[in-house]
Amino acid sequence: MSADCLFCRIAAGAVPAARVYEDDHVVAVLDINPQAPVHVLLLPRRHVADLADAVGADPALVGHLASAAVRVAEAEGLSGRGYRLLTNSGADGGQAVMHLHFHLLGGRAMRWPPG
Repeated sequence: MSADCLFCRIAAGAVPAARVYEDDHVVAVLDINPQAPVHVLLLPRRHVADLADAVGADPALVGHLASAAVRVAEAEGLSGRGYRLLTNSGADGGQAVMHLHFHLLGGRAMRWPPG
C-alpha cells in the first residue's frame, strides 16, 4: 500500500467508499462522479501504477480484474444488455489517479468514439 495513494487507502478501508465487490486481490466501489447509471471502479488491493506496470509485474492481476468486472456486471444486471470496461493509462490516456483501475460503465447505450 502506498500511504499517499487515494485508491490504496480506499482498498485498505481507510477511506470510505460504497463497495459492491471484493476478494483477496480486488475491491470494486461505486464511482463518486458516475458517467453512466452504473459506474464502478475496480481497484487492485496492492499498488500498481498503471496497466504497463501490472503486465510487467503481475499479468495475472489484469485477468483477475477482468474476471471481477464480469462478476460485478452480472450482479449489477448488465450481462444481457452490455457494458463497457476500460482503463486509462498515463496522462495522455486520461489517468487521473496513478493506481491501476478499471471503469465498468453500463445501464445505458455506450457511444463511439468514447473520447
